[in-house]
Amino acid sequence: MNETNNFQVDSTKDDEISLIDLFAVIWQRKGLIIAITSIAMVGLIGFSIMSLTLPPDTSPLPNEYTPSALMIINDTSSPGGGIASMLSSTGLSSLAGLAGLRTETSFSQLAVYLVSSNSILDSVVDEFNLIERYKIEKYPRAESRKALKKKLIAAYDEKTGVLSISFTDTDPQFAQSVVNFCTGYLEKRFDELGIDKNKREKDNLEKNIANTYKEIQELENEGHRLERSAIRGSVSAITLELNRITLELEAQKKVYTQLKVQYELLKITLASEKPMFQILEWAEIPDQKSGPSRGLICIIGTFAAAFFSMFLAFVLNALTNIKQDPEVLTKFRKY
Repeated sequence: MNETNNFQVDSTKDDEISLIDLFAVIWQRKGLIIAITSIAMVGLIGFSIMSLTLPPDTSPLPNEYTPSALMIINDTSSPGGGIASMLSSTGLSSLAGLAGLRTETSFSQLAVYLVSSNSILDSVVDEFNLIERYKIEKYPRAESRKALKKKLIAAYDEKTGVLSISFTDTDPQFAQSVVNFCTGYLEKRFDELGIDKNKREKDNLEKNIANTYKEIQELENEGHRLERSAIRGSVSAITLELNRITLELEAQKKVYTQLKVQYELLKITLASEKPMFQILEWAEIPDQKSGPSRGLICIIGTFAAAFFSMFLAFVLNALTNIKQDPEVLTKFRKY
């Protein structure tokens, strides 16, 4: 029993000696540690100041700006593969598989996927000539997509149902233009896919109402023209033509009335339901940078230099001990 207690005391004593030795090495090499840490800190501060004074194109650490646009997605589940079947009907069935859409999914998942799809990426690249802007020479299409994906981010908040699109660049006005272009493109894409059926039906009704009204005006003008020419021409022939125009005019008016009724009912329906895709806020030109945090970089770099200098102190101390130990030197000489 006493032997066990003695062993524990000796073990504790050895541990205490080891800690003291570690602190002794740090204290002995404190000049080296302070010098390396100070040089690193001064160098990082100077580097940060230099990066602020240089233009963004030549600065090694330029200010970056990240404007964002907000959209609300009516994230109603589509049972029975609603989105997948909808994509199949529009000739984009492969999109469902690529997006990983299952039989029950959300429109927000589709929106996030569309932002990173090749169609919208290529549209942004071509619209803003990013291949030339980023000076891409090899594999221009693939490399421009990779560069854009690193800066263009789409995120969906499940609690609020809000989708945000953001883009990071050193030019705040350019970043805003990219975000707003992507927002408009995404809205157009949702319309093309026909996800919001009521909105699409409203657009079709507006076009049909306009065309029908134009046809009614043309028939009325043609009837007035025939009435004026009845005095000079054959009354019987003109009467037959007037009868035909009258019948067509009555038919067009009935069609116009039905279309207007459908349109007004649809307006009531739209007013009582949430739209599938609605833009809440367009991106604005940011006046505050989103990064980099130069203060944090200086702090982390200084601590890293301090740890490196302490590690170097231990290495130098170990080399010194090896040189002073004849047995260890003899082992090295054998090799």
